[in-house]
Amino acid sequence: MWTRFIASAFLVLALTAPAFAQDPSSLQIFRSVQRQVLTYSHFTVFDSVNAQIKDGVVTLTGKVLMPFKKDDLGERVAKVRGVKAVNNLIEILPASQSDDALRTGIANAIYGNASLSRYGAQVNPPIHIIVERGRVTLEGVVNNNVDRQLAYSIASMFQAFSVKNDLRTDDEVKKELEKL
Repeated sequence: MWTRFIASAFLVLALTAPAFAQDPSSLQIFRSVQRQVLTYSHFTVFDSVNAQIKDGVVTLTGKVLMPFKKDDLGERVAKVRGVKAVNNLIEILPASQSDDALRTGIANAIYGNASLSRYGAQVNPPIHIIVERGRVTLEGVVNNNVDRQLAYSIASMFQAFSVKNDLRTDDEVKKELEKL
């Protein structure tokens, strides 16, 4: 299912409706950019990549753990047929042992939970844990509100400065796609 494919790795590719309507090849570019990110072997649950496509120009945003990931992803997307330019605005998360401990602790707790473990069994687990200076953001797509709240509850048990829940449900993503 198309919604599940998007959910599987939490790549949110935002296409503005006018650009999408004017250029039918935007959908092809969308799918190719998505594939480039999802098949990138170093893309993990600790990274978040978003893309906006307008008139063949792809703007990449999000946060990744290592500088090489930003560069590699920009190069991969630039090779996509129909991409005229890439504006790579992906940020590099600062190196921090405490952030690393928080990341792995939350990931182990979420994906080790009996009710959420099915997400961890996916090739590209859909719940992404972005930690920056002790602040946690959960991103991605889950099946329902119960899973969203459970993941947030688990992450909130850790000693973070804050926990932000940006998880979305399959239905929410489906409605967003229908607007395009």
